[in-house]
Amino acid sequence: MNESQPSSLPAGFLWSATKAGIKASGKPDLALALAPEGATAAAAFTSNQMVAAPIIIGRQHIAASDGRVTALLINAGNANCATGQHGLDACVTSCDTLAALANCRRENIFPSSTGIIGVPLPAEKITAALPTAFAALAGTEEAADSFRRAIMTTDTKPKSARATVIYKGRSASIFGVCKGAGMIGPQLGPPHATMLVYLFTDIAATPAQLREALGPAVEASFNSISIDGDTSTNDTVLLLASGASGLTLDSDTTDAFRSALNQVTQDLAHQIVDDGEGVTHVVTLHVTGAASVADARAIARTIANSPLCKTAWSSGDPNWGRIIAAAGRSGVVFDPALVSIHIGDQAVFEAGTRSPHFDEAAAHAVMLQREYTIRLDLHAGQAETRFLTCDLTHEYVSINADYSS
Repeated sequence: MNESQPSSLPAGFLWSATKAGIKASGKPDLALALAPEGATAAAAFTSNQMVAAPIIIGRQHIAASDGRVTALLINAGNANCATGQHGLDACVTSCDTLAALANCRRENIFPSSTGIIGVPLPAEKITAALPTAFAALAGTEEAADSFRRAIMTTDTKPKSARATVIYKGRSASIFGVCKGAGMIGPQLGPPHATMLVYLFTDIAATPAQLREALGPAVEASFNSISIDGDTSTNDTVLLLASGASGLTLDSDTTDAFRSALNQVTQDLAHQIVDDGEGVTHVVTLHVTGAASVADARAIARTIANSPLCKTAWSSGDPNWGRIIAAAGRSGVVFDPALVSIHIGDQAVFEAGTRSPHFDEAAAHAVMLQREYTIRLDLHAGQAETRFLTCDLTHEYVSINADYSS
């Protein structure tokens, strides 16, 4: 029997965190994860053309190591982006220091950074703190919790999710950790992420198998959310498999593993939107009746990123005109006379005009809930998609007006 359920931490990994003095707050800002026996890996990166130094180095290391990772090195408080050769050198120096401690090649170190863009990364602070962080590595709940907290920036709470894959009495765990509250906006193109996500599993799998599982999981989760429509320069999703469980990813376990992975990634994606900067309403856009999934996603993404729609949602204003107008400029060809829109269970738009059943007060009551669904049916085909987004509030403006760049 195959199934997914809450799990313990995956075997074969150790975690830690410490203070390197990068965050102005003085909070922990350096996080490590170690696979003492090594791990296979698959990664997805931002589609932004402007990328941070750790993205450049991380891509090189994944390629040079043939998808083998021994340690993960993350700093928060500094994105190490737009920092030129200094940023690349700082990233390499940090990786070299950790590689010496872990007794592995530099290419087996995977770097990540998050924080302010354009400020030189103080590599000396990282290299000075690494011995302390390395000595603290452990496979305990406390160590994993310190890891997930140290990668936070504007997040108000740590984010993690778990699942278990069970097959014929043997099991493997998946543990996911992420950070992200702003600068969240997926784009079409090669699979990419919209924040920092680290997925750990103790199933045995090849890098190719992990890539095959990660792509669809990313597309259905992190590429299907938006907070502000901005794609970061540092977005990363990393999937690591230690193989320590003894359960192998093969034709018998693929479906169960992918189901569990999707469960974790979609849980994390929801947590990111729910913790979005200034968010007061989480909105699921369910576009149905489309000629293709691409059409459905294009319409959902346009609505999700519309400032007019998002500001209306902040006050619970059932302004359906903004929704259909956003859909109309999405680039998707459809007949507005065939479209219907529901806010929750309230019909608001039908046959090219306001629904005869439109009840503004009832629709407003739906939109006062923390979470609700807007459904747009094109009546043009069988394809559909779900896209998670949120409102745009005064607090979001305040947070980002005061966030030094």
